[in-house]
Amino acid sequence: MIPIQSWRFHGTGQPLTLEEVEAPHAGPGEVVVDVRAAGLCHSDVGALDDPQWMRSFPRIPMTLGHENAGVISEVGPGMEDWKVGDRVGLAPLMPDGDAIGYGAWDGGYGPKVRATAANLVRLPDELSFELGAMATDAGLTSYHAMVSVGGVQEGMRVGVIGLGGLGYIGARVAVLKGAEVYAAEVNPSTREQADELGLAGVAESITEFADKDLQLIVDYAGFGSTTAQAVDTLADGGTLVQVGLGRYEATVNTQALVLKQLTLKGSVSGTQQDLGELYELMRSGELNPPLNRITPLEIPEGLARLREGGVVGRLIAVYDH
Repeated sequence: MIPIQSWRFHGTGQPLTLEEVEAPHAGPGEVVVDVRAAGLCHSDVGALDDPQWMRSFPRIPMTLGHENAGVISEVGPGMEDWKVGDRVGLAPLMPDGDAIGYGAWDGGYGPKVRATAANLVRLPDELSFELGAMATDAGLTSYHAMVSVGGVQEGMRVGVIGLGGLGYIGARVAVLKGAEVYAAEVNPSTREQADELGLAGVAESITEFADKDLQLIVDYAGFGSTTAQAVDTLADGGTLVQVGLGRYEATVNTQALVLKQLTLKGSVSGTQQDLGELYELMRSGELNPPLNRITPLEIPEGLARLREGGVVGRLIAVYDH
């Protein structure tokens, strides 16, 4: 046994514990990636705080962390397209619906992870591991919701709810695609990012843009009231894409839903193609979201900061190999 130290999740209501575990090895159709950067996500705060998340964790203890980028250190049989030393980002979803950092797949709150061909996306040399990691969830989820599900196009009038790790990227992607973008954000300091994002307007509530005839609203917050406000604000024939799960339920105005003939869609994570497209967009330098670097030992403290709120940008644990 070659031990590594990882932050282990033992269930809702219990703190992460730093433990020695056996280093993973690459089986058929797998590689091992040395994690260089791992993003911290509100979903992991949810797992720690909300028992409903336990359905995603049939195996505990396990290692959380679903936003990862690094370098391949071992290649298993049947993975001839990849070699030791390749820089990669890891799209977390597996074809069977499982994911890195969930179920059977330990995540990046430890220095090594197993991955499959379904996860691997080449990370351009121009991009840092920190940006590469952020893109695999905060970026991938944002991009997929805005582009693949929402269908943002040049000239479209778009609303974004929440300018945190996901919403910042989603809003900026919409601007780069040529949309006229209005955002809602409750944190005053975060609203100050409006100019750097290229927003047409920013306010505390999306309802303040009810006169803008928004054709698409992407709710990256999902606090129930935000979903309801999006339904009230959308123009006739508009589309709401729901991403955030700040609350598991929302009560919406069904009269507005029916009479305005609105479309409601859900969006989760994204595809390898989405991640590759996002990396290309990041290579241009026009999409450079704010990062907050921490050490792996600070992961529990970082999750506590996410729980408290007010973090601007993504928290990224950086491994020094």
